[in-house]
Amino acid sequence: MRTIQFREAICEAMSEEMRRDESVYLLGEEVAEYNGAYKASKGMLDEFGPKRVIDTPIAELGFGGIAVGSTMTGNRPIVEYMTFNFSLVGIDQIINNAAKIRQMSGGQFNCPIVFRGPTGSAGQLGATHSQAFESWFANTPGLKVIVPSNPYDAKGLLKAAIRDNDPVIFMESEQMYGDKGEVPDGEYIIPIGVADIKRKGTDVTIVSFGKIIKEAYKAADQLEKEGISCEIIDLRTIRPLDKDCIIESVKKTNRLVILEESWPYGNISTEITYIIQNEAFDYLDAPIQRINTADTPAPYSPTLLKEWLPNDQDVVKAIKKVMYR
Repeated sequence: MRTIQFREAICEAMSEEMRRDESVYLLGEEVAEYNGAYKASKGMLDEFGPKRVIDTPIAELGFGGIAVGSTMTGNRPIVEYMTFNFSLVGIDQIINNAAKIRQMSGGQFNCPIVFRGPTGSAGQLGATHSQAFESWFANTPGLKVIVPSNPYDAKGLLKAAIRDNDPVIFMESEQMYGDKGEVPDGEYIIPIGVADIKRKGTDVTIVSFGKIIKEAYKAADQLEKEGISCEIIDLRTIRPLDKDCIIESVKKTNRLVILEESWPYGNISTEITYIIQNEAFDYLDAPIQRINTADTPAPYSPTLLKEWLPNDQDVVKAIKKVMYR
């Protein structure tokens, strides 16, 4: 095992898959000459050349369409968005083309493509650069959605995404690219659609994903000192959702808290709540608690942003609410 940064895990996954399969290529803004906006493609232009690591104009709809079309001629593109906020400019290519090619062609064409880049807030970037669109994309049949929280999962899941024959939305975080974690030296793949129990516990289940899961770890450490044992599930994949993992955990702990960096209306935590209330209601000893951002655009002020985002103390309060009601 080695300790590497999140950005290095992303780069390794892309590079290894490009060495393995010549149909894989990377395109996006600043991915080549600049080594990526977050240095996640560092060195790839030197190794693979400008035909496979391609700098694009600032035109998400255009280069997204080129990439989607290229899947129909046998290619497997990786599209990097500088942020998923910018994917909205080209979302028609994702929703109306990539997600529907297989069905609309009667199975004659697959669309093996990965759309990847940062999601959620990343400090003082303002309302239009601080949005989480996981639930938007997960609402679309034909798309798979992945949001890893650490370098190990990021590498294994990205390799799986690149090899998948369906379009995959792979969402990262600007605030995680420098995070370090252990990653094996050899080849490994993490299957899409499998959640991971990061911490075993007996009193309450916490479900989360992406960078916000760090707040769950902090809360669990604090509550352990108070005699409360938290089980933490990292979804890793949003669609397909590993609902069986959540259900089995709730059957054991009888309590559920969901932590998600997203607006509270119609999100992933809403879907999980519905699933548990329909398939494991009799096991619940307390109402499910959801923790989300405030129901407003993200503020720029650091003071307001701190209040807008969920934190470990929000998790502690929610857990005590289900424990002591």
